[in-house]
Amino acid sequence: MPTRYDTYAIEVAGVKRDLRLFTIKPGLRIAILNILGDTELVEAAARALAPLIAHHHPDFLVTPEAKAIPLAHSLSIQMGIPYVVLRKSFKPYMGFALKSETLSITTGEPQTLYLDEKDREVVKGKRVILLDDVISTGSTLQGLRLVMDKAGAKVVAEAAIFTEGDRAKWENIIALGHLPIFVDSE
Repeated sequence: MPTRYDTYAIEVAGVKRDLRLFTIKPGLRIAILNILGDTELVEAAARALAPLIAHHHPDFLVTPEAKAIPLAHSLSIQMGIPYVVLRKSFKPYMGFALKSETLSITTGEPQTLYLDEKDREVVKGKRVILLDDVISTGSTLQGLRLVMDKAGAKVVAEAAIFTEGDRAKWENIIALGHLPIFVDSE
C-alpha cells in the first residue's frame, strides 16, 4: 500500500499539482516543487513567465543547477534567448570559473555555484534575468547575483515559478505564485 503524505495543492497556468510537504527541521515543513520530468508544468510556467519578463529585454537567462534547468530551457526557446547554468560542482574543463557559496534550505548544507569560464565572457556586459524554480530564503539568488556581479553582467530582473515564506520579502521577484511555510502546532 502506498504511503500517504500531507500535500499542498497548487495551480500554475491552469496546471494543477499536489506538492508533498517536506520537513526541513522539527515543526517546519515546506511544499516541494520538483519540475524535473514534469513537461506539462514546465511548459505552462514558461508560457506564463515569458511575457512577464520579456519587457526587461534580457540577453540571457541565468539559472542554478539543477531543478530550474528545464524552465530555463523552455523559456530560452520561447523567448529566443540563450541561458547559462551555474553549476554546483567544479569540473576541470570549466577553467577559470567564478564561484559563490550559498546555503541550501532543502539540505541545510552550504553549496557553491560556479560559472564556467566560457560563460564568463558571454554574460559580461549583458542584461540577465536570474531564474529559479522556487525562491525561499534568497541564498541561491544571492549567490547568483554575486557571480553575475563578478562576471560584469547586469541583472535586470529575478524570476521564479514560486516564492516561499515571507511574501513581503519577495515584492520585486517576478513569480507566478507564492508558497506558504507550514509551522506544525504542538
